[in-house]
Amino acid sequence: MTVDRKSLDGLRIDRSRAPRRGPSAATVLSLIVLAGAGAGVYWWLNRPPVAVVRTVAAVEPKGSADRTRLNASGYVTARRAATVSSKVTGKVMEVLVEEGKKVQKDQVLARLDSSNVERSLRLSEAQLESAKKALGETQANLEQSRRELVRLKQLLAQQAATQRELDRGETEVKSLEARLARQTADIGVSERERGLWEQQLDDTIIRAPFAGMVTSKNAQPGEMISPMSVGGFTRTGICTIVDMTSLEIEVDVSESYINRVQPAQPVTATLDSYPDWEIPAHVIAIIPTADRQKATVKVRVGFDKLDPRILPDMSVKAAFRDGDRAGDEPAATQRQRGMTVPKAAVRQVDGRDVVWVVREGRVERRAVTLGPPPAPQAGAAGANEQVAIAAGLSGGERVVVEGADKLVDGANVTEKQ
Repeated sequence: MTVDRKSLDGLRIDRSRAPRRGPSAATVLSLIVLAGAGAGVYWWLNRPPVAVVRTVAAVEPKGSADRTRLNASGYVTARRAATVSSKVTGKVMEVLVEEGKKVQKDQVLARLDSSNVERSLRLSEAQLESAKKALGETQANLEQSRRELVRLKQLLAQQAATQRELDRGETEVKSLEARLARQTADIGVSERERGLWEQQLDDTIIRAPFAGMVTSKNAQPGEMISPMSVGGFTRTGICTIVDMTSLEIEVDVSESYINRVQPAQPVTATLDSYPDWEIPAHVIAIIPTADRQKATVKVRVGFDKLDPRILPDMSVKAAFRDGDRAGDEPAATQRQRGMTVPKAAVRQVDGRDVVWVVREGRVERRAVTLGPPPAPQAGAAGANEQVAIAAGLSGGERVVVEGADKLVDGANVTEKQ
């Protein structure tokens, strides 16, 4: 095998040339430092500006043991109220009451025309007297017949009378006894008839069914009155009486918040007529049915102490309090319940209520659930600008009220006083 020498020379390494060297470590480090500095300068020149915002703290209502759980509105109603009418149809002769007058139980309110009833009563009394006199006549005849029957028996024993005469005497006695029994029954019927007319005469006198106050007068002398509506010119009542000791509040509570109401729960009532007067009250009962159309449940609230200023059908605001039951709830629930923030702190984002919460110089967008409006407090300025947060905030967190127009989640902010 012949080896080509030129080919072997081509495989030989030429060590006469100087080796090539790469960039030094110092050069690489310098380039890295320069790149980092350039990036820092670029970020500094193009960094987002720090927003300046004004914040306030989310607070709880005063009195942690007596916080307002729910605000609702209703009306003052009377548990005992009646439009007093008559049992019979008749013409009003006299009305003895006026609006605002206090009446007692069984007090006479009005009188109806009783002339026809009085005449019928006198007729029944006369018939009763006649029946009693007829009874006396029959009793006398019966006694005479009995004496004759005794004599006939004696004569029959002496064979001085016939059996036929004795039978006739016995028949006469039995007939008179039967007549006496019928006339006695007729007297009972006449007495009952007289009692019927006496009752009808008493029905022409209209009395108060219970003690109370007259709130409306519905009839005047000369008008017709009837227990049933029989025409446009016939009244169905004399007056309306209200038992002022039975006043209470009826409140319609939404189904969504009925779980915040409990029996015997303390309530603070405020009449629209006296907005600065807080009336202590309590829950009497929760009516165990719901209104399907309004999606509400009726709640009865009773006053702890009545006052003459409280009148039926007055509008009233009811603030349902926690009372002694606040300590029975979980701590997380107590922290989140009843927070109030300014109205300007709540914004709408994608159809949801949100607030911007500042924590350690950064903002966080927080979804919240609004509760019922906070209860107004006497002398509190700007109470209408506060909103209640039912869920989403804890006490003491700071929320943005100014400067939130261009905020993004996680942005740096600076708070101003």
